[in-house]
Amino acid sequence: MTESGFTILGVGNILEMDDGIAVYATSFLEQNYSFAPPVDIINGGVEGINLLNLFIESERILILDAIDIDDETGSIYHIPSHELSGFGVNSGGAHEVGVMQCIDMLELMDKPQPKSSVVGIVPETVKVHIGLSPTLQKAFSTYIETIIKIVEDEGIIATKRGDGITLESVINRFKNPERRVGE
Repeated sequence: MTESGFTILGVGNILEMDDGIAVYATSFLEQNYSFAPPVDIINGGVEGINLLNLFIESERILILDAIDIDDETGSIYHIPSHELSGFGVNSGGAHEVGVMQCIDMLELMDKPQPKSSVVGIVPETVKVHIGLSPTLQKAFSTYIETIIKIVEDEGIIATKRGDGITLESVINRFKNPERRVGE
């Protein structure tokens, strides 16, 4: 756990196209930004209940996810987690017990809940394929800018690195995990 107590958690399934956007976002943030004080950036993938300790140990969690809301593809929402509790964001299918159920479980365990919120983006295509739809590729930079603004509003300084990588490189790393980024 970093001194800031702040965690950025990306959840989703890269095998289901746009559902993996948050996983790509966490990798992109790790490769392209430094934070002061440091933050934990976690690729939670489809870990669901296995992330419970993360919720116990963190003071503040920013959850990144694709979110199924009846709105235009690429629309971005920042929603406090307590407004989603019980709705099971990211539950079912490969996600099994989702991250929102971790928050519900903390309440059942009589443990304090971290301050948490979800930065969700409306997906266009959820089908078996590694990559993003053209619409979410175009919306990706706005998604990252939204995340950075929220982090900075928490008093954390985000500095863009000069030697960062592109979204395409991030996605290629997941397509070809044995290859290094940028090869």
